[in-house]
Amino acid sequence: MNEPKIPIDRRTWSHFVQELKALGISPQGGKAKFLAAGLLGLLLAVSLLNVVNSYVGRDFMTAIEHHDMSGFIGQGLLYVLVFAGSTGVAVVYRYSEERLGLIWREWLTQRLIARYIETPVYHRLNDQLIENGEIANPDQRIAEDIRAFAVTTLSFTLMVLNGAITVLAFAGVLWSISPLLFTVAVAYAGIGSYLTIALGRPLIGLNFSQFDKEANFRSDLIHVRKHAESIALLSREGRIKARLLHRLDELVGNFQRIILVNRNLGFFTTGYNYLLQIIPALVVAPMFIHNQVEFGVITQSTLAFVQLLGAFSLIVTQFQSISSFTAVIARLGSLLDAIEQSRSAHGAIEIAETPDTIRYQHLTLHSRTQAQPLLRGLDLEIPHGQRLLVLGPSHDAKVALLRATAGIWAWGEGRVQRPGNGQTLFLPERPYMPPGTLREALLRTGKEATVTDAQILAILGEFNLESLLERTGGLDIEQDWDELLSLGEQQLLAAARLILAEPRFVFLDRISTALSPEDVAMLLGLLNGRNISYITLGHSRFGRRGADDKLADYDAVLELAGDGGWRLKKIEAGRLVEE
Repeated sequence: MNEPKIPIDRRTWSHFVQELKALGISPQGGKAKFLAAGLLGLLLAVSLLNVVNSYVGRDFMTAIEHHDMSGFIGQGLLYVLVFAGSTGVAVVYRYSEERLGLIWREWLTQRLIARYIETPVYHRLNDQLIENGEIANPDQRIAEDIRAFAVTTLSFTLMVLNGAITVLAFAGVLWSISPLLFTVAVAYAGIGSYLTIALGRPLIGLNFSQFDKEANFRSDLIHVRKHAESIALLSREGRIKARLLHRLDELVGNFQRIILVNRNLGFFTTGYNYLLQIIPALVVAPMFIHNQVEFGVITQSTLAFVQLLGAFSLIVTQFQSISSFTAVIARLGSLLDAIEQSRSAHGAIEIAETPDTIRYQHLTLHSRTQAQPLLRGLDLEIPHGQRLLVLGPSHDAKVALLRATAGIWAWGEGRVQRPGNGQTLFLPERPYMPPGTLREALLRTGKEATVTDAQILAILGEFNLESLLERTGGLDIEQDWDELLSLGEQQLLAAARLILAEPRFVFLDRISTALSPEDVAMLLGLLNGRNISYITLGHSRFGRRGADDKLADYDAVLELAGDGGWRLKKIEAGRLVEE
């Protein structure tokens, strides 16, 4: 199986550096810098204590060799003091590392969410996934990859710093004992690092794939929980089970390949680590036998060799973690690139703002595949106060027109002008009710202080939703609306939110799908009474109309032909008149 291509390049590392700089100048930057400085000081303290420990250990073992009881007791007490100091420094070091990692993760997650939940970024990323499979599972990258990135980056940075300090601290110690032993340490680490990279390189691509396969499996399990009733009613358990088992087979198969590579790598790294214990003795023991050094030097050389080789051998000892970390950097880098491209992308459809009209100029819309035009050369002005019904056999064309007006359709060209600043709102065919309180479901963000409880209760009464207060426990109790309300009740609540927002224009997408004819008539009447212009996407042509396309409720009809053509007809005295 071919390894997936891992997109790590100069731009990826540039993202890495930019995020570090941005953290430094952020409001949390002061605290982060303080903790980073503290960690550097603690690293120096750890290395100093390790060097002291090597000399104390040498003298301790030499006292045993010489049967020196007073020296044995003195060096033993000093040993205990060094251990106590090392313990305290290590605990504070670990706490500071975790605290700094948490600050970085929180800040980076907030920063990425702010970029991701920005119109139309998250929608365009979903379009990219639909078209070519790019940027799979952005949710998993934000939730899990950022956690791994923040914690592991900090851990590796500190390990590299610690390794550099350790080299400086113990190189002189080891050289003073035996220049040959120092040379052996450098050569051994170099050869080991090269072989580890050669054996473990496939892990990077495999780990990159494993993150997505795990996320796909978890996503399908969440789908089962969310749609449990529909699955049971439609008896779709067999299909769902087959899909879950297929996802499981994919992730298990990929993980088996990871295990095989780890096995091969483990043969080398385990043997590599075992040899660490005997190499210093092989070099220093002959020196002791010939009375060139004391017995304690063997112990000191072993400690110094292990410390120095550990610093030189980070690739060998941490390669499995490095391979996962590299995959995380690649995934986050590609997500950041995609977000930046989505934020800066300017489609061929120009979106502009105008106060009291919706205007389409030379608007042509294509399907996602660009295979056929959905709408050609639309030139139309809808002034405030006009009520427009959109009909036609192609539902895709009507939805594309709605999305182009919202600024989230990328396939086409032309110009769309509409009121901005929340003055053009949309009611999709299927309501969307995120979990939250009844107040949050009814009010736009930032309107909580300007809309009174009395206004909310009044609009609930107009939609015959007063019973919701009792069922939900009040305006400020968290609820899962998908579980609590029927589809029609959710749509009525979404419609009530529209009325409270008081926009200039609203787009209604086939509202009779979820609402009864009486509810549709009530909604259109409320919109009329509040001077809110509405554009309704109907079901099909005349003769097959739903409850949302009665001529008496509209001033004009826009007919979209299946080949991309269109015609506007006025309604006068209940009859259609060609424009």
